[in-house]
Amino acid sequence: MPHILVFDSGIGGTSVLGHIQSLLPNAQYSYVMDNALLPYGLQSEQTIQSRLACLINKIAGFERKVDLIVIACNTASTQALAATRKLTSIPIVGVVPAIKPAAIQSKNRHIALLATPATSNNAYTNALIAEHANGCRVDLHQSTRLVALAEQYYWQQTLDLEKLNHELEYINIDKQVDCIVLGCTHFPILSTHLAQYYGQQVELIDSGYAIAQRVKYLLKDKNGDSNDIKMPLQFFATAPNGITNKEGIASSAIDLSC
Repeated sequence: MPHILVFDSGIGGTSVLGHIQSLLPNAQYSYVMDNALLPYGLQSEQTIQSRLACLINKIAGFERKVDLIVIACNTASTQALAATRKLTSIPIVGVVPAIKPAAIQSKNRHIALLATPATSNNAYTNALIAEHANGCRVDLHQSTRLVALAEQYYWQQTLDLEKLNHELEYINIDKQVDCIVLGCTHFPILSTHLAQYYGQQVELIDSGYAIAQRVKYLLKDKNGDSNDIKMPLQFFATAPNGITNKEGIASSAIDLSC
């Protein structure tokens, strides 16, 4: 069975991981989070490229060979995907904001991108908008506070709704917007609460399922050894987070400061 490594700065990539696990339930999975530098939306492009280069070096020593890497972080994908692909022969799938499907689905021709500062401000994102959202008004919104709220909600299963509502009020997405692109993999973790806030007239769009389909396609010829024993999800972190391990998750430390 194939071994898939999913990478993010925090637990946002688990929103993508869930889609991949649904399509490829028999694969082996490792999840690496660089939470020492969370959130990546505040890091420089050079720093992110350096951390991913170190990850490529580290996985060569993994007990089980990695067959495919998913960079489940919009910021890391838009800033470091091309550079990282040059460092390894392992297939790498990135995550980019779902501008194209949002532009297709919007009836009002008015969409919003909700992302971290590094994603919403970079040239790659602007190119996506220019190529796929012609004829649409695209509003750019930024938030790192939503990243922190998603982290809290994932680990503690509690959410400060007052802080969430205050942040969404501050972001102030135009009422005419009918599609919101969740341009950070942390944000789908809050999708139920976001849907309640914005209402049924607004569609929340992320890349998770499309990424899972791409992974399945790339691994279609890699079935692995039928005698392989499926291991629990292996979870790696670059910094202690004081979190009690979730059931079925084995955790280890990893150093990405090469």
